Amino acid sequence: MKNIYYLITILLFCTACGQVQQPAKVIPVEDFFRNPEKTAFQLSPDGTHISFLQPYKKRLNLYIQKIGDSQPVRITTDTVQSIARYFWGSNTQLLFLKDNAGDENYRLYTINKDGSDSRDLTPFDNTKIAIVSSRLLTQPDHILIGLNKRTPSLFDVYKLNIRTGKCDMLQENPGSVLRWILDTDEKLRLAVATDGVNQTLLYRDKETEPFRTILSTNFKENISPICFTNDNKYIYCISNLGRDKAAVVKFDPLIGKEIELIYQNTEYDVNDLIVSERTQSLYYANYIDWKLRTHFLDDTVKQFFNALYKKLPGYELTITDVDNAENSFLIRTYGDRSLGAYYLYNRSTDNLTKLSDVSPWLPEEELAKVKPIQYKSRDGLTINGYLTLPKGKDPKNLPVVIYPHGGPWTRNLWTFSPEVQFFANRGYAVLQMNYRGSTGYGRAFREAGYKQWGLKMQDDINDGAMWLVNQGIADSSRMAIYGFSFGGYVALNALVKTPQMYRCAVDYSGFTNVFTYIKEIPPYYKPFLNMAYEMVGNPETDAEYFKEVSPIFHTDKITQPLLVVHGKKDPRINMNEVNQLVKDLKKRGVDVTYILKDNEGHGFKNEENKLAFYKELEQFLAKNLQKAN
Repeated sequence: MKNIYYLITILLFCTACGQVQQPAKVIPVEDFFRNPEKTAFQLSPDGTHISFLQPYKKRLNLYIQKIGDSQPVRITTDTVQSIARYFWGSNTQLLFLKDNAGDENYRLYTINKDGSDSRDLTPFDNTKIAIVSSRLLTQPDHILIGLNKRTPSLFDVYKLNIRTGKCDMLQENPGSVLRWILDTDEKLRLAVATDGVNQTLLYRDKETEPFRTILSTNFKENISPICFTNDNKYIYCISNLGRDKAAVVKFDPLIGKEIELIYQNTEYDVNDLIVSERTQSLYYANYIDWKLRTHFLDDTVKQFFNALYKKLPGYELTITDVDNAENSFLIRTYGDRSLGAYYLYNRSTDNLTKLSDVSPWLPEEELAKVKPIQYKSRDGLTINGYLTLPKGKDPKNLPVVIYPHGGPWTRNLWTFSPEVQFFANRGYAVLQMNYRGSTGYGRAFREAGYKQWGLKMQDDINDGAMWLVNQGIADSSRMAIYGFSFGGYVALNALVKTPQMYRCAVDYSGFTNVFTYIKEIPPYYKPFLNMAYEMVGNPETDAEYFKEVSPIFHTDKITQPLLVVHGKKDPRINMNEVNQLVKDLKKRGVDVTYILKDNEGHGFKNEENKLAFYKELEQFLAKNLQKAN
């Protein structure tokens, strides 16, 4: 039945595109990739102020507005780098994160809501910060952070006074802890550790006691703690122990076992569990088929959402923030053709106020619909994905951009993608697929991707391209492949392994050598190394395989045009190898365009760099995917 559903969906989609839609107007590159109008809205804990990021001299800076006032106030003035992330530390103080031009060594800064007293709270070189708890209700002047300043591969827990800057170690990492979980009294009582292969839950009855092991599992099985129950006796978790699909369970730490199955979906992993921070009541669980779906665990919350859907028809919506009293809510709408808008909802008055569109200059009616598709891999696996057809074009013999996701242990989603809409607006069909190894489809599907980089994972992507050809949608002589990170690696491999299939490729922050990818991972990823050996491979025992699937060793096979795009400060990429690859190709006369930005890391963040890249990309695709005379 599911196959029939997807087939009918795509046939109706293609028919509609060919019969009723008018050709789309060409939208400027800037409108797809410029900074948002306003974004990342948050509420102060007491619900009296809103904050958001807004461009100031092409960098995203922090603005504050008292609810009821008409004008916001800008409180940061950074013209070098945008704020990466921020949050309210208290009712009067905000905290934000920035690294050094993409090196991923983030520091934590503080600033008062009136713009005064801006300080660096973690002035440590070559140190990365992780947020353990961004708000302690019982100690409002403190937060908990993880810092790897003692040992680069491990994060110890520190209690940071955000007013004075005093930073004291609360818990030294015993050697393998990746996550720390607080109970409802904000005591550090649960930790998730790994030796790279086995995951261990560590528990203690009191914060003054040592941790003890209560459960150990192989990483292929996973139990992810979400929070303690209100009485601190049990733990709500998302778990796939003894099952293929992850489910919501209640776990008893005293006996080290699940004691209740709260919710499971038989076809998809539970993606998330939303719980009230105030009462620990279970609100809802999410899973993803082709859209994000919600299974409500509280009837009052279900009624709350249904009322919001009536107020905001035609869009998906999510709650992005709530005040401590759970009376004021920030709502974000979105869709496949819209970055949506932010709204402020007051539950006591039932008042919904629009705050801002994210990108009001993008005309939704001119953008393309994103539809689910499904096809079979050559060895019989069901591969799900998304097809976006250019508006107003007959869906036959179209130029195509194959767009595999990065990760690879993640997945594509039904949402707004500026790249997808940009490609479709320029007349290209866009295919995104969740190849084997992608998350959300259960343990067996994820494990089918282990040690299949450049092999069956690559086949799944090529099978999707051929499916488009066989459907008559794609012109087999005009197919490009574009990818970011792991997707960039896939694009490079496509020109090595199947150059006859793709007219050109775009490698955006992709790596060229699986050996160096494993051997040179940043130190804070070292606890995952043994896990990576099982999922990706071991450079010692799998050397032949690594060499086979690493593009750096096969540059002689690349003949098609290639666009290579990188940030010089990317900590995940060996830039010497990238430079060597480009040099080798140019020496052989291959058509290579190389974009390298000194002030970027893994993916471009600065507006001027993004615009320069996508304008070059537009010309690159137009040149290589034009019809042959």
